[in-house]
Amino acid sequence: MNDRQQFEPRSRARRRALQAIYQWQITGQEASEIISQFLAVQDMSGVDTEHFEALVRGVCAEKEAVDVEIQAFLDRPFNQVDLMEQVVLRIGAFELLHCPEQPFRVVVDECVDLAHRFGSEQGHAFVNAVLDKAARAWRTNEAPAEQPTTPAG
Repeated sequence: MNDRQQFEPRSRARRRALQAIYQWQITGQEASEIISQFLAVQDMSGVDTEHFEALVRGVCAEKEAVDVEIQAFLDRPFNQVDLMEQVVLRIGAFELLHCPEQPFRVVVDECVDLAHRFGSEQGHAFVNAVLDKAARAWRTNEAPAEQPTTPAG
């Protein structure tokens, strides 16, 4: 099994989590209700459903704390960030903070891919800059020493 195949179920979990968390942000439904709906209606084959559920429950439960943590790496208030990029940043920040078994480079790369696919035109570059800085600060045991930089714009 190559690295890509090994991470594919998690990649699919992140894509489904992105959709579920976006729905949660728009509708205000309970996370458990959205999870149940996704498991019943969406094609979840090949998805790491345990990771999907952990991301949706975790991001929804920890939204305020995650937003505060990620704000340190932004050049504007979090609520001024594009809605889809907010979702991607929340997923990435949650994983970086709460899923140490996930290599930070995988988390950042996957979130950049999500932002590229679903976000605004330059959203992926913004997400990359923000999560890279966050990973360097939060995952000091994995990330190379931080280089002096300015907030992402």
